[in-house]
Amino acid sequence: RLSEAEASYSQAVALKPDYVDAHYNSGIVKQALGRLSEAEASYKQAIALKPDHAEIHFNLGNTLLGLGKVQGAEASYNQAIALKPDYAEAYRHVTVITKLDSHDVRFLKMLELHRDKSLSDENCCHLNFALAKVYEGLKHFEQAFIHYVEGNELRKKLLDYHINQDIELFEKIKSSYPQLEQCSVSPKELPKSLTPIFIVGMPRSGTTLVEQIISSHPLVTGAGELLHVGLLGSDIATGASDVTPDSVLTFRTSYLDKLKGYSEGNWWVTDKMPKNFLYLGLLATAFPEAKFIHVKRRPEATCWGNFKTYFSDNGLGYAWAIDDIVAYYKLYQSLMEFWGNELNHQVYNLDYELLTDSQESETRKLIDFIGLDWDENCLYPEGNTRSISTASSVQVRKKVYTGSSDQWKTYEPFLDGAFEGL
Repeated sequence: RLSEAEASYSQAVALKPDYVDAHYNSGIVKQALGRLSEAEASYKQAIALKPDHAEIHFNLGNTLLGLGKVQGAEASYNQAIALKPDYAEAYRHVTVITKLDSHDVRFLKMLELHRDKSLSDENCCHLNFALAKVYEGLKHFEQAFIHYVEGNELRKKLLDYHINQDIELFEKIKSSYPQLEQCSVSPKELPKSLTPIFIVGMPRSGTTLVEQIISSHPLVTGAGELLHVGLLGSDIATGASDVTPDSVLTFRTSYLDKLKGYSEGNWWVTDKMPKNFLYLGLLATAFPEAKFIHVKRRPEATCWGNFKTYFSDNGLGYAWAIDDIVAYYKLYQSLMEFWGNELNHQVYNLDYELLTDSQESETRKLIDFIGLDWDENCLYPEGNTRSISTASSVQVRKKVYTGSSDQWKTYEPFLDGAFEGL
């Protein structure tokens, strides 16, 4: 209940203007709501009151990164590290946005910390991903792979995940859909309201780029990765709660109420939570007017992208072991085939590689599918200044480029043929 939390923190600040934690927590809430410029202001107020608080500098860095202020983000991370030299998560964030050479004091400190046997599993996990990124930049790929493996093993251990959890989830979603289909909202009964554009696919498949392209259109607001579909609708989609026309309509109304807070006055709003592919049946039932865009990328590139990325989302338990990723990818493929058969061509399949190779023609097709008039801004997503809080925030600030889907091949000698079955 973030809006209520924000109101309480604002009242705390009004009553006690030098209340550091109120400013800090207000920043965290605004960051979660996607209002990054306001979050930046709150963090800076907190820092003015308590400049030696490492975590505030770290969160300010994350906010600046989301705003595209990469140099400011690095400076904030460096300040957090200066105040807290064993701040493993801050080191990991530094390596995401800048290449370190083998003589960089931050790299040398990471090596020292990694040798510390008293380091917690969580901090060791952050350090392994950071070290992997540095070694990758130095083209020491075997050493990078070793650290990716160690980091992933630690993260999987912390999350206590087993692939059976997702096998059961996918089965429930498929078996619940026939009942859900009987509860479709009639388009004729719908009042004029926001039109959601759902961008789905596997994480690291290019969904952030696609949202950046679409939200470059002046009539579209990009809302980013929203949690609302899963929070409001997962019980309906899996049959854990009653599936009735009323429950579907309540889900629709609740979701649109949430979406309104991100719309910035536009009628078209993107929600690019990738794993909403799980809920396409529910979404098509509740939002017959919505647009559904499924971003597909080469399986090997997608799977490797999942393995080498540290996701803060604890719900992506599959992403921390190669065999789990491959198994999950096959579950995803099967479910998308199921939706393809059930949803009668309502889902637009967008090929990431084709988009990057033939940018203009594929972008024009995409905008035409949505039903918008063409706008040249959609060809220049790197100029879109909206805030971004995903793992792709640095890449999508650049011009659209080709070749990224081949990067996994550098690690092919160490993968023991893991992707051959895809």
